[in-house]
Amino acid sequence: MTWTFVQDERLGIPLPELEKEWEEYTEEERAEILLRWEEIRGTIPDHVKRLERIIIRKQNQLDVEDNFKISCELNSEIAELAGTINELHLWFRVNQDITASAAHH
Repeated sequence: MTWTFVQDERLGIPLPELEKEWEEYTEEERAEILLRWEEIRGTIPDHVKRLERIIIRKQNQLDVEDNFKISCELNSEIAELAGTINELHLWFRVNQDITASAAHH
């Protein structure tokens, strides 16, 4: 098999690892990849909600934190989580891009 999905620990979802260009896969292979990706993609909104809840908890901690060092750590953690959410949003849109690209060929 010239494709697989590998768990990304930071994002919390498996990401595609394709050994060939998308156009080089057969229609059947593309359909298999897209089906698997759709299953994974469907879990992304729940991951985002979970991360948003963590951010809210950390923001609430930050609101009452007097220790500057801890405040800086919380800010850094919040920024990292926000970056992860942004990346998940990008991955959520990947299927739309692939489908649109495939329709133009």
